[in-house]
Amino acid sequence: MGPGDLMDVIESIRGEALDTTSARVLVGPGDDAGVYLIGDTAIVETVDFITPLVNDPFTFGEISAANSLSDVYAMGGRPIAALAIAAFPSCTYKTEVLKEILQGALRTMKRAGVVLMGGHSLDDAELKFGLSVTGTVDKDKILRAGGAKEGDVLILTKPIGVGILTTALKGGTFGDEKIEEAVKWMRTLNAGASELALKAGASACTDVTGFGLLGHAYNMVRDSQIDFVIYADAVPLLDNVMELAEDGMCPGGAYKNLKYMSDKAVFSGAVNMQERLILADPQTSGGLLMAVKEANIEVFRASGAYHKVIGKVVNGSGKIAVEKKK
Repeated sequence: MGPGDLMDVIESIRGEALDTTSARVLVGPGDDAGVYLIGDTAIVETVDFITPLVNDPFTFGEISAANSLSDVYAMGGRPIAALAIAAFPSCTYKTEVLKEILQGALRTMKRAGVVLMGGHSLDDAELKFGLSVTGTVDKDKILRAGGAKEGDVLILTKPIGVGILTTALKGGTFGDEKIEEAVKWMRTLNAGASELALKAGASACTDVTGFGLLGHAYNMVRDSQIDFVIYADAVPLLDNVMELAEDGMCPGGAYKNLKYMSDKAVFSGAVNMQERLILADPQTSGGLLMAVKEANIEVFRASGAYHKVIGKVVNGSGKIAVEKKK
C-alpha cells in the first residue's frame, strides 16, 4: 500500500461511514493526525505502532514511543496523554521483554511530558508496540501537510537511512554499535523542530516515516498546483547508508515505495538507483519535512538546531522532481 492508497479507500466510503464534514473536524483523514474541536480546545488524535528494529527491548520502546508521538509534533501540537498498544507473542518471549519495552516507552513519554493512561494488548505471532496519542494544538496555528507555497524552501530536520541500517543489523552485516547514530536520531523527539516550524511560519509540514522521504513529500503536493524539487545530493544521510545501498542492503519497503512513486516522481539521469532507493527508504521516528519562506531559514540557523535545506517549491501539478544541485 502506498502513501495515497489508504486515503483513496477512505474517500470511497466517506459518505457511508465517515462524518468528517462537521465544523468540529478541523483536520480529517489525509494528514499526519486528525484535529477535533471541543469548545475552544483543538484536540489532536493519532495512532502508530511498529515491529522491532533494534535488538534491545528498552531501546525499542523508546523509539516506538518517539515514533508515535511524532505525528502530533508534525501538526504543531503538544502530546499530553497516550494509550499503549502491544501485540505480544507470549510463546516466543517472556513477559519481562514487554515490561522492558514499556519502561523504554515511559522514558520517552516522560521526556515529552506525556501521561500513560492505559492500553491494550493481544497475543500475536509478531511483536508490535506503539501508542495512541492525544495532544492539543492552537486551532489558529495548525501545521498541515498541504499548503506549501511557490518560492518556499524545503527543510529536513533529521538525516535519513534508518531502514537500510536496520536491514543491515537484521541481516548480521552490522552489530548494534554500528547503528548508534541512527538510534540517537530515532530517540530524538520532534518537539524542538515543531516549535521552530511554528516560529518560522511553515506553510506545510509532515514527518518522514514509513513511506520514505519521497512518499511523504508527495503527500504534501498531492492534488495541488505545486511541485517539489528535491536535490538528492543535499539530503542528509546517516553514516554508512550510501555504502550499504551500493551493496544491495535496501529493505523491501524501499523498493515498494519507489514503485509507488514511479508515476509521481521525475528523476534526473544524474540520480542513480541507489540514491533513488535511499530517498524511498522507510524511516522510523524520522525528522520533520517542512516548507518555509526562504527568509525564514534564519530561524533555524539562529537556533543551532540540526536542519538541512534539501529543495524548493515551484509551480506545477503535484509531482516530485529529483535532481542534483551540484
